[in-house]
Amino acid sequence: MRFLVVSTDLVPFLRWLYAVHPGLARRPYDEQMRARVDSLYFRADFYSSNLRRLGHEAWDVFADNLFMQAAWAREYAPRLLPSQADTSTPAPHLAERHGPADHGFYPGQWHLDPCHPTSRWLYAVLAAQIRHYAPDVLVNQDMYLSTRFLREMRPLVRLLIGQHWSRQLPDEDYSCYDLVVSSFPPTVAGMRQRGIPAAQLRLGFEPRVLTAMGPAEHRYAVTFVGGLYGEGIHRGRVTFIEELCRAVPELRVWGYGIRSLPPDSPIHAHYSGHAWGSAMLRILRHSRLTINHHGSVLPHANNMRLFEATGVGSLLITDHKDDLSEMFAPGREVVTYRTADDCVERIRHYLAHERERAEIARRGQQRTLAEHTYLRRMEELADLARRSLRRVPA
Repeated sequence: MRFLVVSTDLVPFLRWLYAVHPGLARRPYDEQMRARVDSLYFRADFYSSNLRRLGHEAWDVFADNLFMQAAWAREYAPRLLPSQADTSTPAPHLAERHGPADHGFYPGQWHLDPCHPTSRWLYAVLAAQIRHYAPDVLVNQDMYLSTRFLREMRPLVRLLIGQHWSRQLPDEDYSCYDLVVSSFPPTVAGMRQRGIPAAQLRLGFEPRVLTAMGPAEHRYAVTFVGGLYGEGIHRGRVTFIEELCRAVPELRVWGYGIRSLPPDSPIHAHYSGHAWGSAMLRILRHSRLTINHHGSVLPHANNMRLFEATGVGSLLITDHKDDLSEMFAPGREVVTYRTADDCVERIRHYLAHERERAEIARRGQQRTLAEHTYLRRMEELADLARRSLRRVPA
């Protein structure tokens, strides 16, 4: 099968990527794609590379990356370039925004503003890419993308799969999708209630990142890496991390959204900056313990840190969720807490009992590398696609 995987990125990550690679915005498309993939941020090319390992053809598109999409248009569809968008400066989605304006996660929501000329231009480039790659299966990893646009593209592909991994989606008509996959059970249930085929597809870990990490040096006693917006889905997390900061002097914190916090937040004294992709993975790799908190996305165990932290071999201390045991054995492969005081107690115990800490971390990594890799996930996705194609008229 031929897969095209359409993704979008967080605003702060895109700002960081082009800041650390001066001149990258003017480089060829393949060079920009390589920098994006080499960052190891989020899922990088973990879908497409593992689909290719399984014998399929697969490509990635980062639909809201103005610079990368402009480079693609220059090289493959120059008719799209003249004065249809200002590609010399950051797009609206790269502007300084914090909190609810970005919905806590998504990159400026250019796709929610179809009246904006840059948005229309980005959609035109994406349409050209769909025609160029002619996929059998289009996997859209941002279901906030215009469903009207997707309906227009639907005749060009054999199968349209939507993917969404957290929170409830807006009340919209998603009947353009042949299948929706999600790691978030309410999304699966909600789609099925609408009569749309849906299946669970969990998040995962890419083992090849370990070759870039080097041996664990345990430079950090205990760490937290993640979003820190003081509003929305991060509000409860911020309160929790503030409590840890007051009780655990060793705690080091990395993340985005720090400027949304009041000046007297104790997080500022523990804050060490942003950490994206490979930098974040190295922090986890060199942590004896790392803390996970799901924020206000309840009540399921469902975020990337579950697999990233265990995958690189850190001891994961995560908030209790009833379905966590479907992925890991609490107390044996990961450690759980229910309150901030409970978490502090766990931190103190495992910092004082190294052999016990190391053994749980080893078992957690073993479980992830055996069951939660992206190769496994792509086997599942390809199987779902095959079965769905049998139901879709040729």
